[in-house]
Amino acid sequence: IKAAGAKLDYWVTGYGTGGTYHGAGKFIKANSSAKIVLAEPGAAALLDSGIKTERNADGSPTGTHPAFSAHPIQGWTPDFIPLVLEEGMGLDLMDDYIQIPDGAAVETSQALAQKEGILTGISGGATMWAAIETAKKAPKGSVVVAMLPDTGERYLSTPLFASIDADMNEAELEIARSTPSWVLEPSA
Repeated sequence: IKAAGAKLDYWVTGYGTGGTYHGAGKFIKANSSAKIVLAEPGAAALLDSGIKTERNADGSPTGTHPAFSAHPIQGWTPDFIPLVLEEGMGLDLMDDYIQIPDGAAVETSQALAQKEGILTGISGGATMWAAIETAKKAPKGSVVVAMLPDTGERYLSTPLFASIDADMNEAELEIARSTPSWVLEPSA
């Protein structure tokens, strides 16, 4: 960060295993004054609950965390607090915390595709939602960085694409027909 002369004021992330938060978080804290914002689903606010994951002698969880509830953000927040995340939390890397409300991740992912041409998955939508909320509170001119860790095509059978018909409508067919040598006409 310093070597590149880049400015970074906020880094926003969620967690799956916690490896990115822990590893990148340590680097960011050692090399900048950036604030780290950690997000998790409101429906599964494990960290916010203040309840530690009970562990076996090998560090694996003994069972499901009591604050866990099913949520649509695939790849985020398993039913326990991963050990690497717990260890990262012990390093005081997090400066702010955001809960992602129900529906926000899917809505933001869909908006990114429709308005920005960015096809990301549900966790990417959640991360961007948290980044937008962070930017709303940040001082003017702040640089907010959020990695969108996945792509949307693996979510075709999930709620992310539930509102999109499998077949093209007339407007989409008209667009497709505007390039005659590349038309993908539906089977009759």
